[in-house]
Order: sequence, then C-alpha cells, then structure tokens
Amino acid sequence: MSVHHHRIRFAEHLDLGAGANPGTPLDLNRPWSPTPAGLHLVCASGRAVQLDLPPGWLSLWLPLQGPLRLEAADSAWDLAPGHLQVWRDGRVRSGARGPCWWLCLCGPEAAWKPHLAGAPQALGSELFPWEGVAARDARRLLVRLARLGARPTELAASGPTLLRTLAELLREEQRELLERLARCSGRTLRRRQQTLLRLLRVQHLIRRHPDVRLDLGRLARSASYSPCHLIRIYRDVFDETPTEYAARLRSDRAWRMVRDTRMPVCEITEALGFESQSAFCRAFKNSFGVTATQARRAEGARLARGRAA
Repeated sequence: MSVHHHRIRFAEHLDLGAGANPGTPLDLNRPWSPTPAGLHLVCASGRAVQLDLPPGWLSLWLPLQGPLRLEAADSAWDLAPGHLQVWRDGRVRSGARGPCWWLCLCGPEAAWKPHLAGAPQALGSELFPWEGVAARDARRLLVRLARLGARPTELAASGPTLLRTLAELLREEQRELLERLARCSGRTLRRRQQTLLRLLRVQHLIRRHPDVRLDLGRLARSASYSPCHLIRIYRDVFDETPTEYAARLRSDRAWRMVRDTRMPVCEITEALGFESQSAFCRAFKNSFGVTATQARRAEGARLARGRAA
C-alpha cells in the first residue's frame, strides 16, 4: 500500500500538483520532483499553511482545530472543526486565517479505487462531493492513519484495512445521496454519476452563497446545462428546483437567526440578501405562520420555562 505522508507548518505551501518528495521536510527553494503515485496524507498545523491539489483528485478534509478555508474555481468556504469535506470537483486550495490543525487524505481517483471496491454494483465505487459532521469512527481512522506516518511497518500492515473501513463509513454517510443515482439521466452508471456530479456542483454553489441570489443562468453554466434542462433534471433528482432549494435554505437560516440570535431584524434582512425589511417579514410570515417578533417571544418563553423547571 502506498500512502505518502507530508507535514506542513507555519507559512509553508505544498503543491501536490507540482510534486514533492514524501517523508522529507518541505523546502520551497529546492526543485520539485514528480508527485509519487498513491494516496497522500497531509497533516498541517499553524497559520498561513497552504495546500494545492490538482483536478481529478479525490480528497477528504478534516479540520481538528480551528476553521479551514477551502477555495475552488467558483467558490470559497469555511469548513468548521469536526466537519468532513469530500471533494472531487476540480482544483482545490486550502488555507487557514488563524491557528488551525487539519488533515487531508487525497490522491488520484485511480489510487482510491482499490479501497472503494466492493460497493453494490448499482451504486458503483464512487464518493461524491459531500460535507457533514464527521462520524467519530471516521475521525479516529484519519487520525490513526496520520499517526502511522512515523511507523511505516505498521502502516503497511494495517493501512489497507483502515482505508477500506474509512471508505465504507463514508459511503454509508452518503447512502441517501447515492440512492438518488437511480433518478439521474443516463443509460450507463458512468453517465448517471456524471449527472449527479453536475447537480451537486449546482447545489454546492447555492449552499456556499447563502446571502446572494444566484442567477439561474450562472447555475446552469456551472453544470453545462441550459436553464430549462437544469430545472427539469434537478427536480427529477431532488424533488425541487434549484430556486426552491435556495429558498428553503434561506428560510431555514432565517429561522435560526431569529430564534437563536439577538440580531436586529434589519441586520438579518441584510445578511440574507432581502430587498427590504418588509420583504423579509412577509417571507418569514409566509414560511412559518408567525412574525419574527412572535417567534422570538415564543423561544424566550420556552427558555424561561426550562430555567424555571
């Protein structure tokens, strides 16, 4: 099994698209050598550390302390500590504005295939872009793989089992998503997988721009579809249109901001991108049947009852 370990610290930059020798300290002044085949496990700590991955790589990102900043071609987002990001949609770059400790397991799709084998034939041996709270077992497996970097004999013995177990956990986390493959257009499994990847690209753009009303044309271009085709196929797979998905996310965020924060309604209006405070209030009442003021009063009364009990 080939897993190359890298450690980057304060203000260091590793570009695995350009290549680096594994197991040696990073030296920005020495010439690059070709990136060795196999998977790469990067352990990063400190401020201003940066990792660049090329297109065509599948990567798992796990910040253990401090938020991790990720940047792709058309979006940038913060990954909270304890959250896991699966990424395979083009080039990606990481960075950290403050102190951060994070892990990244990455490599070309061909290097992942032996560890993803054994999936049901209808689903294929694929992992799709996904983000969520990392399962405790997945977190432990990544940390254990990182610690085995200093013990190559033990890594060679137990590494394949750890990687297969990790792949199974990730596939289980994506089960609901993978089951939507059957709804995707395409005569072959590969075509259906490509369709789902395109739709997930649209979903990611919407989710990562919560305060902006994205133009349907831009969303369609990101998926290489026409606007009408995007609406139809997105509805077929996810039971709602991209616009309805964006509205649902914005309503959920509005509910949390009203109930869980003391932000003035005018600031919530601006944060969510509504044209005016009256437009926000109408939308909130239509979505939840109560005004923002009534929702806050109900939450305050609930908390007061809990304290009294």
